[in-house]
Amino acid sequence: MMITTVETYHVPVLLKESVDGLDIQSGGIYVDVTFGGGGHSKEILSRLGPMGHLYSFDQDADAEKNIVDDDRFTFVRSNFRYIENWMQYYGVEHIDGLLADLGVSSHHFDDETRGFSFRYDAPLDMRMNNRAGKTAADILNDYTEEQLADVLYLYGELKDARRIAKTLAKARQQGHIETTGQLLQVLGIDIDNPNNQWKKDMAKIYQALRIEVNHEMDALREMLKGATRLLGKSGRLSVITYHSLEDRIVKNVMKSGNAEGKVEQDFFGRFQSPFKLVNNKVIVPSEQEQAENPRSRSAKLRIAEKI
Repeated sequence: MMITTVETYHVPVLLKESVDGLDIQSGGIYVDVTFGGGGHSKEILSRLGPMGHLYSFDQDADAEKNIVDDDRFTFVRSNFRYIENWMQYYGVEHIDGLLADLGVSSHHFDDETRGFSFRYDAPLDMRMNNRAGKTAADILNDYTEEQLADVLYLYGELKDARRIAKTLAKARQQGHIETTGQLLQVLGIDIDNPNNQWKKDMAKIYQALRIEVNHEMDALREMLKGATRLLGKSGRLSVITYHSLEDRIVKNVMKSGNAEGKVEQDFFGRFQSPFKLVNNKVIVPSEQEQAENPRSRSAKLRIAEKI
């Protein structure tokens, strides 16, 4: 098996724990919906036999540089929200496990041209698929003040979302906000100030814009709905989350079978769910992993099995 990869592209989080959670069967069919640098996919393949197969999704052109050269591997150049369509295309009716490492890869944060990090004065892009769709700059300049406030409040969980939206709406009247530097200036943030509060606020603003740009919550709901239908009996769902919004959706699906967390009951009042939890308590990275990979510090792993 030959692998063409960029060593620094991305360090996989909770690698062993998340793949262990799939309880891989030698001849099973598995899906890694967040291929990225190929770390999780490579580990899954190392546990598959000659009759097993892995389908890995990624919409980012950069991820294609890390494609695995293996007859048991299929790379799907698409957003994972379309998982059901693609599995149908490949003639796959049921899968034995699905792994998702949500959030933004270290590659995206480190590539200053992509606009995912406020460490660089770069164009405000933030598209996972930089070949299509609106950028963060488009949202900042084209959304109404009310729409901006909603995005910042819902996806950034910013209490002063309306004040920030008002500031942005007023500033763009003097000219478009196109770069990180311009955004910092508009918000009156001095990056040389040792006070870390501004970093927390910017992280929330960037999270909100990124989620809106990539329609992350809608894509996650659709992917999990598709995974629920595709997983065969005893199939495993292994998902790593990084913030409360996505974790809430994953938790709800695993407990009730739907993103809203609405638990159905049968005639006798027994709770009905297509899953049973494998780990009742979330799995978090070890202290060593958190020290070696700062991105892992907010990670939570949840695992469920199809009943």
